[in-house]
Amino acid sequence: MSPNKADQSDQSDRSDRSDRSDRSDESNFGLYEKWLANPDSSVEANAIICLIHQANYLLDRLISSLEREFIANGGYSEQLATRRYMERSKQNITAPLNSTAQPTQPPPNCPLCGAQMELKLARIGKHSGTQFWGCAAYPRCKGRRAL
Repeated sequence: MSPNKADQSDQSDRSDRSDRSDRSDESNFGLYEKWLANPDSSVEANAIICLIHQANYLLDRLISSLEREFIANGGYSEQLATRRYMERSKQNITAPLNSTAQPTQPPPNCPLCGAQMELKLARIGKHSGTQFWGCAAYPRCKGRRAL
């Protein structure tokens, strides 16, 4: 017993012509019907190649516009980092050093290399948001002192 045609149609396969539920392309098919339904297969092939080139052109334009948007606004990670930085600024974790918090004594010298130290703000870790003396020669020298 052979299965009937209705049993053979695959509803998920849009190229399956037995599935007539999607009729969105039928109105556009009329524009190309004289080439796509031509009895000469070379005319049909050329029409399909032209449609492929047109689809390729439109995809290239889409990629170009997405690239311009990415360059202007950054990607997901960059946008996330920017928003995170803005939120931390609101919470005063990464607020710039204010003049009242700076000590009146001159900066000490680095215990490792002897260079003058700078007042810095810890941005990450368990001491995040606290000030410390860091070597001016950083990253060559990683000397530091607590306030």
